[in-house]
Amino acid sequence: MNDKRLQAQLREDIGTGMAKKIRRDNMVPGIVYSKGEETRHLNVDQLEFIKVFRKVGTSSLMELDFDNEVVPAIVKSVQRDPVKGQVIHIDFQKLDMKEKIKLTVPLTLLNKDSIALQPSVLMQMLDSIDIECLPGDIPEEIAIDVSAMTYETPLYVKDLDIVNVESVNVLTDLESIICTLNEPTMSGEDAEEEAEESEDPSAVPVVGEETREE
Repeated sequence: MNDKRLQAQLREDIGTGMAKKIRRDNMVPGIVYSKGEETRHLNVDQLEFIKVFRKVGTSSLMELDFDNEVVPAIVKSVQRDPVKGQVIHIDFQKLDMKEKIKLTVPLTLLNKDSIALQPSVLMQMLDSIDIECLPGDIPEEIAIDVSAMTYETPLYVKDLDIVNVESVNVLTDLESIICTLNEPTMSGEDAEEEAEESEDPSAVPVVGEETREE
């Protein structure tokens, strides 16, 4: 079974009342649009959409299955109920497999718990990058291994493997820093203890000495 395929039902009836009825049936109303085509209204199963969305997010190619038609698409936006958190509306964009698309893809830092240099603090400056490619070339994941990082070597966008993939054009500045590795800063108590240990006892004034000298 294709875990990126979502069953969808086209509908003619629109409006607030119809949308509420759809949600009561554990379905989610939505639209699918494309350049040069009329926007179509649809319904999808709430639970099935969540399963697929966990896999594709807003940056991976998926398929909308209308029984007699399979449409390549991406999720453009998801509206949720502010109180219950349930999905209440979805916008899909139909893709032309022969036309390049610009999109934002999340970055994954691998082996964060296996950084060789310890103690250290990993600081992530960039959590996604912009790319342009054909829908069929959208990467499943853009990741970089951070286990061998040092304090002196930040990781840049130019260090990503995707930069060398001819079918993908990275739009984000290649000199942008993805993450840095820093030495941990001392807490207030640690700083006080270090100050006490490094203090020269002979430099500490003794109460009463000034009075005797006078």
